[in-house]
Amino acid sequence: MKGFGARLRHATARFGPVCVGIDPHPQLLTAWGLSVDADGVEAFAEICVEAFDGTVALVKPQVAFFEPYGAAGIAVLERTISVLRASGTLVLADAKRGDIGSTMDAYARAWLGNGPLGSDAVTVSPYLGFGSLAPALELARAEHRGVFVLAATSNPEGGQVQRVVAADGRTVAQSMVDEAARRNAGEEFGSVGVVVGATLAEAPDLSELGGPILMPGVGAQGGGPDSVRALVPEHVLSAAVPAVSREVLREGPSVPALRARLAAFQEEFAFLRR
Repeated sequence: MKGFGARLRHATARFGPVCVGIDPHPQLLTAWGLSVDADGVEAFAEICVEAFDGTVALVKPQVAFFEPYGAAGIAVLERTISVLRASGTLVLADAKRGDIGSTMDAYARAWLGNGPLGSDAVTVSPYLGFGSLAPALELARAEHRGVFVLAATSNPEGGQVQRVVAADGRTVAQSMVDEAARRNAGEEFGSVGVVVGATLAEAPDLSELGGPILMPGVGAQGGGPDSVRALVPEHVLSAAVPAVSREVLREGPSVPALRARLAAFQEEFAFLRR
């Protein structure tokens, strides 16, 4: 079985490089005429699956928006992940998990194992030290799955940690990118990606990453093709995966409208397909 990086590259060549979110937050549920409860979340997720399954390279359910509804919400998430993956659509669980030792191992087994929440990839936080991610990195490699490491996020608070300069002269964000690159060494295109906000004024040096670059903040938050070009070196632009959620989801609940808005983004970022 091919690694996640190779499968993602194949999917972006086929559908374009865009990642689309499934974010059933209360405002969207209301805007779609759905109830703000587990039933509404289920209807929302089913519409998204119908619109996006087999039409996009990567689908990113935001785990947090399912969790408030307890077991019923998690059951919806399980079904959403299962249906998408069963048809061959890649799923990135946006869970941002990060801890140490046996706890991180449990997170890894939940999101990268063969259980009901098992996804093709998961977002992880390295801010207990990059080494704390070892259980997730090891399981991802064993199961041919991927991780996206938070490196340089676009929220203003992120700079309090991520832009701190260490004794070696690198920012913390740069050290996270470099650690990810080390895990990808020797592979044509690795499965350890990083998260870099598309709305940043500047980004860490991504030229040696050797893996995918997830770039949230496209659309409603102001990111677009020009910001991606400004942040990613020309020779690795094909590794960029712009992520969009609200700008597409606000077109719902019409499936044709969701597909049309997604298609417009795929065309807008067609220059990344190489």
